[in-house]
Amino acid sequence: MRIEGRGDTKTLVVDETFASFFRPGEITTNCVWDAIAAPILWLAPKRRRRILILGLGGGSVARLARALAPEAEIVGVELDPEVVRLARAHLELDALDLRVEVADALGWLEVAEGRFDAILEDVFIGHGDDVHKPDWIPEPAHRLARARLARGGVLVSNTLDEHARIARAMRQAFEGVASIEIADYDNRVLVAGGSGLTGAALRRCVAGSRVLAGSLPILRFRSR
Repeated sequence: MRIEGRGDTKTLVVDETFASFFRPGEITTNCVWDAIAAPILWLAPKRRRRILILGLGGGSVARLARALAPEAEIVGVELDPEVVRLARAHLELDALDLRVEVADALGWLEVAEGRFDAILEDVFIGHGDDVHKPDWIPEPAHRLARARLARGGVLVSNTLDEHARIARAMRQAFEGVASIEIADYDNRVLVAGGSGLTGAALRRCVAGSRVLAGSLPILRFRSR
């Protein structure tokens, strides 16, 4: 595990996987984290949203979430305390004003209380190019996450080869399911919510966002 840097740009590498990106003064990443955070824009207006990030890493999604929902309460769950230490020391994690829980995501969900407007799941295990979801995703983790979703909320899952299996599970539990693909990446970010959630609806939200509109050329939206 290490921090790599070139100029002002810093990246967090965990198990030889590109885990977080940070450049002072910039919010967007032009990468998968933009897609993971984008569904926050689909939520109905609300004075104080609650956002849960499972797989906090170095805070790339949290930085976007804070920009998209400045008044939100954000909780980030991260398994590895060394990841949190490096993010605090090098990636300005503490400036994001979020609650950091050092815990296993599944175990945390099993005892979690309260509800969240958006649950953003970005949990992988493995090494290098051989990364994948743990065997408790989608179930029971997504079942536990659904129990913590507020009405009108969204559940987001960053996937790789397992995208079809997770999409099927989401379609069984939600009225609307969409995906976001990212140019030059194999990731498919799956988004589940109410009946009005479609790929076209998500695209319109991103196009109208002062934060994320610039990322639109690298994102492709589809209904599932």
